[in-house]
This record gives sequence, structure tokens and C-alpha cells, in this order.
Amino acid sequence: MKKGNRFILLFFLLGAFSAVRAQKLKLLEGDIAPLKNESSFAVAFSYDNMSVGKFDREKDYVDKRTAELNAKEPGRGDTWAKTWVTDRTNSFEPKFIELFTKYGKLTISKDAKYTLIFRTTATEVGFVGYGIVRKNASIDGEAWFVETGNPSHVIAKVSVEKAPGRGAMGYDYDTGLRLQEAYAMAGRSLARYIK
Repeated sequence: MKKGNRFILLFFLLGAFSAVRAQKLKLLEGDIAPLKNESSFAVAFSYDNMSVGKFDREKDYVDKRTAELNAKEPGRGDTWAKTWVTDRTNSFEPKFIELFTKYGKLTISKDAKYTLIFRTTATEVGFVGYGIVRKNASIDGEAWFVETGNPSHVIAKVSVEKAPGRGAMGYDYDTGLRLQEAYAMAGRSLARYIK
């Protein structure tokens, strides 16, 4: 292997390792022991009171970004704002569920004994500039495991901090793709954590 190729491989592996290591899960409340032997969960998502980047309120971020894009090209910001919301059900949530079920060897059922409510509390959209400068996307959230028949009975709350999001080989110029990967990492890590 050429010296230059070794350097690229080492750089890539170190970047991948640091991205995985940056994510933290922590039990905030309750006990995950009752969840370990479950084979299915119901799943719900919440984005209430989510901050985005330096904005404490998601609405402020969306309003600013929509106005910026509309100033460049009329209607572009409005289209972006719709995509910002539809990416959740079309992309983020399915990817979270896919890896949660795969790594936990679980199924999803609305009739499951327990429901996982994943509450996104903070989103960092990241950026890719000219292919050489980047900041990975990430999400913070809380996973609330509740009784499906009695959602006020919380079994456990687990915090997920800095679930990293980036596409393969750095070709993730689309914010939605980066965030999709952050949700995938969160789903995978949560499954491993409870199992």
C-alpha cells in the first residue's frame, strides 16, 4: 500500500472511531432491566421544544433559513421548510427504527407492552464546505420507555448525547442525509444499550 493511501485510510479510520466514541448514552431515571427480554416495542417520536444549532427554538431557525433561501430564489425557502418537517417521517424515523430493530433483534408493534418515545431535544445540522471543511450533524435526545397502556408510567429514561451524522466518504452535502445518519446511530446505540 502506498504511503499516501495509508495516510488516507488512517485518517478515515480515526474519523470514524472518534465519531462513534463521541456519542454518549446515560440512564437518567428508572431501570432498563424490564426491557431486556422484550422482543417488540411501539415507537413514537417528539420534536417539541427542540433547539437547532445556536437557536433555542426550532421555529427561529426555520424562519431564518426559509427567509435566506427565499431571498436567493423565491419559493426555495418554502420548499425547504416543508422538507425540514417531512424528512422526519420519510427519512429520520424509518432509519432510526431500521437500526433499532436490526441491532436489538426487535420488531415494532403498536400492541407491544412498552413504547419507546424518542424526544429530540437538540439538532446540529452541520455543514460540508467545498469537500474539505465540515462539521458533522448530531442530535441529542431522550428515550422514554413507557407502558403502552399507561404512558404516564415511565419505566426508564435514557439520554442520547451527540449521536453523530455524516454520509459515507463525506458525500453528504444534504442536511437531511446527515441527520438521517444521526438518527440511525441513535437507534443502533439505544438497541445495544437496552440489550
